[in-house]
Amino acid sequence: MSQTILLVEDDDKLASLVAEFLESNDYQVQIEANGTKAIDLIIEQQPRAVILDVMLPGADGLTVCRTVRPHYSGPILMLTSMSDDIDEVAGLETGADDYLSKPVKSRVLLAHLRALLRRVEVSDSVESGTEFIHAGKVKINPQNRTVISDGQVVHLTTAEYNLLWLLAERSGEVVSREELHRKTFRLEYDGTDRSIDLRISRLRKKLGDDPKLPYIIKTIRGEGYLLTK
Repeated sequence: MSQTILLVEDDDKLASLVAEFLESNDYQVQIEANGTKAIDLIIEQQPRAVILDVMLPGADGLTVCRTVRPHYSGPILMLTSMSDDIDEVAGLETGADDYLSKPVKSRVLLAHLRALLRRVEVSDSVESGTEFIHAGKVKINPQNRTVISDGQVVHLTTAEYNLLWLLAERSGEVVSREELHRKTFRLEYDGTDRSIDLRISRLRKKLGDDPKLPYIIKTIRGEGYLLTK
């Protein structure tokens, strides 16, 4: 996987400012203004991370995210000038790992990017030779981040895998939404953010869990989530 951060943004001035700031913080940055071209770049080059605007010429950001997700497991941070919660839900449901509304301060963007990359690095640093961890019908190999559910390989995004891993570390125990949010975003839970709930929903769908009567990831009302042992 390339060490380059791919910035997909059609505002030339903004893209230059963001790229310059990230480069001053020791990141390699490549800029692409067209969504359709970005799809090919992401799949072919496998960048270290993608910062993706929603409103783009060619394919929009949601289409880009939805199209590349089966072929790209790195973190995707979406940016948009829209403030409607529906857009945030759509972004997360198409496979984005994080979401920021513009205008966004450079240091906030940097903090979110670092958090995404740190989670990837932590997951990749698990000691080699680890056997599959079993949690009900789910098997996880932390060495190569392989997930198998009911005998079928499950393709997860970086954020989905990391959330599943947080639950698997304490399978059979309830993990609070506050703890999951804090460990995922390095921020305290404000009581209203639905990002964890959306990711749990996506995980259930990919694991073949019944959303109406889940048996793999259970919701413990008023407490949090539990991965069956």
